[in-house]
Amino acid sequence: MQQKSKLFLQALKYSIPRLGKCMQKQHLNHYNFADHYYNRIKLKKCHLTKCLQDKPTISELARNILSRSFSCKDFLPIQQENKDSLSENMDAFEKVRTKLETQPQEEYEIINAEVKHGGFVYYQEGCCLVRSKDEEADNDNYEVLFNLEELKLDQPFIDCIRVAPDEKYVAAKIRTEDSEASTCIVVKLSDQPVMEASFPNVSSFEWVKDEEEEDVLFYTFQRNLRCHDVYRATFGDNKRNERFYTEKDPSYFVFLYLTKDSRFLTINIMNKTTSEVWLIDGLSPWDPPVLIQKRIHGVLYYVEHRDDELYILTNVGEPTEFKLMRTAADTPAIMNWDLFFTMKRNTKVVDLDMFKDHCVLFLKHSNLLYVNVIGLADDSVRSLKLPPWACGFIMDTNSDPKNCPFQLCSPIRPPKYYTYKFAEGKLFEETGHEDPITKTSRVLRLEAKSKDGKSVPMTIFHKTDSEDLQKKPLLVHVYGAYGMDLKMNFRPERRVLVDDGWILAYCHVRGGGELGLQWHADGRLTKKLNGLADLEACIKTLHGQGFSQPSLTALTAFSAGGVLVGALCNSNPELLRAVTLEAPFLDVLNTMMDTTLPLTLEELEEWGNPSSDEKHKNYIKRYCPYQNIKPQHYPSIHITAYENDERVPLKGIVSYTDKLKEAIMEHAKDTGEGYQAPNVVLDIQPGGNHVIEDSHKKITAQIKFLYEELGLDSTSVFENLKKYLKF
Repeated sequence: MQQKSKLFLQALKYSIPRLGKCMQKQHLNHYNFADHYYNRIKLKKCHLTKCLQDKPTISELARNILSRSFSCKDFLPIQQENKDSLSENMDAFEKVRTKLETQPQEEYEIINAEVKHGGFVYYQEGCCLVRSKDEEADNDNYEVLFNLEELKLDQPFIDCIRVAPDEKYVAAKIRTEDSEASTCIVVKLSDQPVMEASFPNVSSFEWVKDEEEEDVLFYTFQRNLRCHDVYRATFGDNKRNERFYTEKDPSYFVFLYLTKDSRFLTINIMNKTTSEVWLIDGLSPWDPPVLIQKRIHGVLYYVEHRDDELYILTNVGEPTEFKLMRTAADTPAIMNWDLFFTMKRNTKVVDLDMFKDHCVLFLKHSNLLYVNVIGLADDSVRSLKLPPWACGFIMDTNSDPKNCPFQLCSPIRPPKYYTYKFAEGKLFEETGHEDPITKTSRVLRLEAKSKDGKSVPMTIFHKTDSEDLQKKPLLVHVYGAYGMDLKMNFRPERRVLVDDGWILAYCHVRGGGELGLQWHADGRLTKKLNGLADLEACIKTLHGQGFSQPSLTALTAFSAGGVLVGALCNSNPELLRAVTLEAPFLDVLNTMMDTTLPLTLEELEEWGNPSSDEKHKNYIKRYCPYQNIKPQHYPSIHITAYENDERVPLKGIVSYTDKLKEAIMEHAKDTGEGYQAPNVVLDIQPGGNHVIEDSHKKITAQIKFLYEELGLDSTSVFENLKKYLKF
């Protein structure tokens, strides 16, 4: 059976506009928001095929990629340094970078999108869509189905793959590094595979087979980041392509999900707080869809199917956290939903997977990970507490009904495989190579007390043998929006920082989703300042407990996380020495008042409606980073922005940077001679993507900035990066 998109994860991924594509490559064939974007990683060398061009070196990237960097130091008077001294002391970074370009990289390989179906594995090899027999998937023995170069796109990659039920066709969604636009190709599988059709701007897509044994492709069309239309298409001798459904409310988003058993295709219509689901019979896809429950404001629900019963994950009823309910498939309305399983308070439902005789829930409770295995025959429940080092799940392909495989990871530890075997009732972990980081580092889970007494969880990493932690550099991470967890997937550069003596702290503030739906509700709309208070409390608690000090503390965030970071820089800049931001949302007020922007209407449930609600307008003015810039000392700030970013327009970031520089210069003028002005760098990258997580150029620039601003020796950190990054 083909691996299907994860229903709950898919829903959240498509309903978070400002977060949007916070990972450049959704390499797995399903979506995961326990970070919304983990890549599979193997301990092996990368095999390149003939049709794959070598990746460019850093020097080539520097020559070929348009990048405009502006620094506050360009505008402030500084003392002229001796050129000879500069030449002698320059660039541990540049020297090590040259080494990285000439030394082989062997440690980790990123595995592209893949899917198993009918004894074959379909995946991307180089620039080609290929398939191979399952047992030969790790060899070079594969069949090329389509060469992506035919699309004449710049560095295309496969984002998602779906195989038709009888393997007559395979569909793949193709994207590029520089744009969120996607193309769905349909390849007819035969002795000589050929592209049958292509569709632009496809968001989600699924196959079903009709009564005449004909394959039908349902797909959603996305325009200006909005996805409102559902189409269905057939191929071969009976070609057709027709619009099937259009959502009229611009604040909603539409996506498709095929239940695990392929019995129903679901049309999911949702915004931040409300959802509605329609069922398309997988055996009769031309029949009209059946409504499960008409949308009720504040009620979210997601649907799976097994043995003529619907299993519904929903927040209906008290408490307003997710619970599992079920009903007969022929009586789907809400009055027929029976409570089946409830979660503990402060529990985040990360994912749900359905098997023949079991339902598996992947949970986060009290900042620790759990797996609950529910026996559907006897309603038994087994709760498994997972290793304390683990911070995130990666859901794996699981066509085997006897086993539930998944991976665990942390920001500093690559994914490790685990399998729950239903027959034995036991969890088995991958044996073999044990990552040395388990012995050389510590993970701590602490809490900070916010102003209102709320306990705010934190996750901290540092080297086991670190002495005098107060003198170590600290990098604080925060997000706090849309009910999304702070990303804690494995990042090689974070591993390198810990190896080099840094402390990493992840602050799970309100507005995020780490403690469930209420945790999000307590940090959105007119409670957004709770997230700011939480962040301030976390940093003060860290310093108070001996983790670093303000002069060695840096803060980092991306996208909507920039709101809290920018607000803290205005209200408590003395807590920080440096800040790095990527595609940050910094001008909340003006953005939310501009209804011509593609995401403003979808964002009202998160930020409020300042155009029509004076209370919302005045509240946003209290924390909006752009609105509250003032002449004072600020930490040094490095901002990476993208030229054609539709989610966080460049205009707002440039306006913020200009206003910040003016405030800094005014403060410097008032302070007088000898004032050490902070450095403000705006690095504008080309392309229309939102966040490019795997950009080596961005990673090295940010790390170089942090080391320079904190006055640290960067030689060893860049030397160690060669173990993980393939330049």
